[in-house]
Amino acid sequence: MKLLLIDDDAFLRDMYAIKFGDSGYEVSVADSAAAGLTILERSPDFDVVLLDMIMPGMTGVELIRAIHEQFPDSKAKCIVLSNQGQPEDIKEAIEAGAVGYIIKAESVPSDVVKKVEALANES
Repeated sequence: MKLLLIDDDAFLRDMYAIKFGDSGYEVSVADSAAAGLTILERSPDFDVVLLDMIMPGMTGVELIRAIHEQFPDSKAKCIVLSNQGQPEDIKEAIEAGAVGYIIKAESVPSDVVKKVEALANES
């Protein structure tokens, strides 16, 4: 499974990239929404885009909307991985097109991998 991980926090980005890689994912990483969109332009065939809500330049919700607008044929499922856990944040992300919302502080990395797998395999 191909996963694009977009997070501006280098430590978390690297940690999750390793975790997903160890679980058999083919992982690409981006440190910003703009970098993530550039990667998607070059290779739109990701299964999952795992993204943060708070990033410089563009919010996670704006990024989800941009992905759906710019890549309407993409099969990639957008999943939010964020510490922003307010109900209105979750609602806004789901309404924008996210298929799931994982709160970083509530899940250890191995649980995040399991939750992403479950969400990615839902039809």
